[in-house]
Amino acid sequence: MRPDAATIRPWSNRAGTTTKVEYDGRSGSISMGDAGVGGYTRAMNAQTVIVADDHPLFRAALVQALRRLLPDATLREVADFDALRDGVGDGSEVDLVLLDLQMPGAQGFSSLLFLRGEYPDIPVVVVSGREEPTVIRRALDFGASGYIPKSCGFEQIAAALEAVLAGGIWTPPQLADAPPPADAERELARRIASLSPQQHRVFMMLADGRLNKQIAFELGVMEATVKAHMTAILNKLGFIRRTQAALLAQRLRDVEEASLQVPDDVEP
Repeated sequence: MRPDAATIRPWSNRAGTTTKVEYDGRSGSISMGDAGVGGYTRAMNAQTVIVADDHPLFRAALVQALRRLLPDATLREVADFDALRDGVGDGSEVDLVLLDLQMPGAQGFSSLLFLRGEYPDIPVVVVSGREEPTVIRRALDFGASGYIPKSCGFEQIAAALEAVLAGGIWTPPQLADAPPPADAERELARRIASLSPQQHRVFMMLADGRLNKQIAFELGVMEATVKAHMTAILNKLGFIRRTQAALLAQRLRDVEEASLQVPDDVEP
């Protein structure tokens, strides 16, 4: 593969179809098989897209690019996690979320995991200044449909959005030559992604050292319900101690964390 070429992996969209998309970073050309770029661009126009980024200048630039790509789309801008959650609502009217990992109310991969747990049918594309292959791979393992570094130009952003809205998964060129992650890392990422939305809420609250009764109060549920969630969380993650889950939750808040692996001998 050329170092300046991005790759798109086929993926099933809501209709259950797959589309292969190829992007040539040198010429800016897009091939969409039998679908045709022109025909698909018309289908893209009726989308509702949420742009979640707390940097107003970059958010404005991204919105400007989206208006060129999707002139008839409805664009919603949000600058923090609470506004993102309110903007998505029940998810029925949202077709795509462009997500910055670091914004007020979110830490590390917490917002991505929330969206994938709550709204599995809505594709999420991470748009971030972090370009390390480990960060990109981890976001994809957690369910992102694409990862756009903020250094990308308009042509690459266009290719990424067309690929994702066609049901593909877009990755930046620098990922092609990166070594694959360890099997244990990918398995743990898969286990984290398998948590239900409520289990994910309980899990991430462990990072703050909260007790079951504190979590129950925050979520408005019985303490027995939190205990049941904790049992399910430990089983899904393959842990035997609550402190192991708490340490993992803390690591998910830091995108720079090199490894998600938690030692078996963590003190209770």
